[in-house]
Amino acid sequence: MGMYKYIREAWKKPHEGLGQLWQQRIVKWRQEPATIRIERSTRIDRARSLGYKAKPGFIIVRQRVNRGGRQRPQIRHPRRPKAMSRRKDLTINYRVVAENRAARKYPNCEVLNSYWVGEDGLCYWYEVILVDRANPSIVADPQISWIFKHKGRSERGLTSAGRKGRGLRNKGKGAEKIRPSLRAHDRQGN
Repeated sequence: MGMYKYIREAWKKPHEGLGQLWQQRIVKWRQEPATIRIERSTRIDRARSLGYKAKPGFIIVRQRVNRGGRQRPQIRHPRRPKAMSRRKDLTINYRVVAENRAARKYPNCEVLNSYWVGEDGLCYWYEVILVDRANPSIVADPQISWIFKHKGRSERGLTSAGRKGRGLRNKGKGAEKIRPSLRAHDRQGN
């Protein structure tokens, strides 16, 4: 097996493989800011498989996202409506939320992809791969320069996590209403 395959195997059960190191990381990450730029990837095998290259113009950001459903706004009313206490979950997943927050923090960069690196009872941590638009080495590279034509990928749900949340991993029978989008399908014929 190659080096990256061993790393991938270790990350399948991080609590067992990393043990004490895992706990120390989580404690340290909890005290850091929600969005932090890091020098190198925590999961180099995953980053490389998603398109990351160790060259100028590629940025890795660790993003923290709070866990738990979004609650409905509290209604100041004498009687309590039935639906007031129910939990309301977002239609987008936590990874998309992490990508959007990282993109907002670095407006000159475009989100390439992201991956999970850790979680505890309160938070999820994702590492987001960003590509700098202004870097000349990125502009000259034909493998990644396509990203300049796709401005605002994470906000428009065009990343891998965004496409998964929109149901675009399904094709064929049972997936007739999801393309180009649920809203566009509802508008057809109206």
